[in-house]
Amino acid sequence: MKIVIVGPGAMGCLFGGFLSLSGQEVWFLDKDPQRAQVLQEQGISIEGISGEHKAQVKASSDPEDIGRPDLVIICVKSYDTFAAVQNISGLAASNTPVITLQNGLGNAEIISQSVGAQKTLAGVTSQGATLLNTGRIRHAGQGPTVIGWVKAEEPGDDFNQDLILKEIVRVFKEAGFQIKTADKVEDFIWSKLIINVGINALTAVTRLNNGRLIDFKGTRDIMRKAVEEALTVVSAKGIKLTFDPIIEVEKVCKATAGNVASMLQDVLKERRTEIEAINGAIVREAEKLNLSVPINKMLTDLVKTIENSYELRVKF
Repeated sequence: MKIVIVGPGAMGCLFGGFLSLSGQEVWFLDKDPQRAQVLQEQGISIEGISGEHKAQVKASSDPEDIGRPDLVIICVKSYDTFAAVQNISGLAASNTPVITLQNGLGNAEIISQSVGAQKTLAGVTSQGATLLNTGRIRHAGQGPTVIGWVKAEEPGDDFNQDLILKEIVRVFKEAGFQIKTADKVEDFIWSKLIINVGINALTAVTRLNNGRLIDFKGTRDIMRKAVEEALTVVSAKGIKLTFDPIIEVEKVCKATAGNVASMLQDVLKERRTEIEAINGAIVREAEKLNLSVPINKMLTDLVKTIENSYELRVKF
C-alpha cells in the first residue's frame, strides 16, 4: 500500500516508521522542503519502549513528486489542518481514503468538507511519542488506535467502505499497531479529548511530565475539575464516553508517566500549541450550551498567554 503521511511530527513519524518497516511504501508530505530532504536522506529513527529501529521513507514538499496514494494520514497540528487538506487536494484520487489521527475537535469536519465525509476516517490513538529531532522520536507509550468512517457510504456508492477499512486494519496490524474500528467514532474522539483536557494544558503550564501531575494535590484537583466541567458539555450533547473519565485520566497519567505531552513539547520549543482545539474547544461548546467552564477557560487563557509571550520570558 502506498501511504502518504502529512506532518512529520512525533505521531506521524511513529506511524510512518513502523508502516515502512512492515513493508509499506511510505511517503511524507512536508511543507518544509529542507525537513523533507532530511527525512528522504536519513529516514526515521525510533527508540524507546519498542526498542531501536531505523526506517527508510520517501519525502517531498511537492505533492506532484508523490503521485496517487492508496491512503492519506493527516498528522499535522489541528491549526494546520485546513492548509494540509488544501495541499493534498490534487493528491487524493476519488477513491483515496483520508484518516485524521490528530488531537482535538474539528479536524474531521475540515477534511470532510474537502474530500467528502464518506472518504474521511476519524481516529484517535493512545500511542505516545516525543519528537527528539527531525525524523527521530522516542516511543513513550503504547495503546489502541480506533478509527471509523465519518459518514456511512450511500447505496450505489462505488467506494466500498467495508473492504477499504478491512485493508487498512490489516496494514496497521502488520505494522504492530493495536487497531480497532468503531461505528460511532465521535464518542471515541470526545473520550480522547476529555483525557487531553485533563492532561495537556496542565503539563504546559507546570512543565511536568504526565505522571507527575498526579503526584501533587494541586494539579490533581485542577485536573479533576477540568474533566468534570468537560463532562457537563458531554452530557448536554448526548455523547457517550467509552470509559469513566475521572478514573481514566489518572490511569493515562500513570501509563504514560515519562511522556512529555505534545502541548508541553510545543511550549518547550516555543511553538504554537493546540490549546484552542482542546480546552478551548470545551469553552466554545460550553458557550453554545450556556454552560460555565471556568477551569477550562483559565487553562486556555494561561496557555495562550504563555505562547504569546515567549520572547518576554525572564531569563536568569
